[in-house]
Amino acid sequence: MTQPPSPIQPARPSLPSAESWLEGVPSPAQQRQDRYAIAAFVTSLPGLVPFAAVLAVVALRRIKRSGGRGRWLAYGALAVTLGWVIATGVAVTLNLVGEHREGIGRSVSISKVEVGRCFDADLDASTLRMVRIADCAVPHTGEAYAKVRAALTGLPAKETGEVATQECATAFNGFIGKSYERSELDMYYVVLEDHAVADGNVLCLVGMPGNRLTGTMRGSQR
Repeated sequence: MTQPPSPIQPARPSLPSAESWLEGVPSPAQQRQDRYAIAAFVTSLPGLVPFAAVLAVVALRRIKRSGGRGRWLAYGALAVTLGWVIATGVAVTLNLVGEHREGIGRSVSISKVEVGRCFDADLDASTLRMVRIADCAVPHTGEAYAKVRAALTGLPAKETGEVATQECATAFNGFIGKSYERSELDMYYVVLEDHAVADGNVLCLVGMPGNRLTGTMRGSQR
């Protein structure tokens, strides 16, 4: 009896499934740089510290879950952010040290204010003894602009005021760039000694009651 023919055997093993071909091949999401990492690095460069730090942390979490790219961009953003924080801290510290050296914020007798110093005080007070040294770059009430020599020995109070006013007015014109009579600013003086000395015995001050000045009044022509 004739046997039926055997089924034809395949000449080669069957092809693997399509899914197995993709093993080890990164997905499109894994090939792209994480957009949060990119945004974190970009915002870190101009010093947008809070935004960059938050974006970098979010990016690292996303990358950990998805296996995507951009980890080093996120780390770079954190490094740049840290650099900005350190630089800002150093700048603030140096500024505070500078202010301390210059005596800014310190209360001193009005007679101890140095020429070129700005100060805060109540210029409407009938008697002014103490002022607080201020940074001329921020709003303040007054500025010491000169020390002048005036012979005041033996003069009565009225004549003392007239002589001191005249001497300070002359210095006012040279400092402000406008005569005192035409200026919107007010002038004050403090008699340090009644006899003229080489470095001046009358301290001249400029201010504007009810208003605050910003910057030095030197050459302001106000």
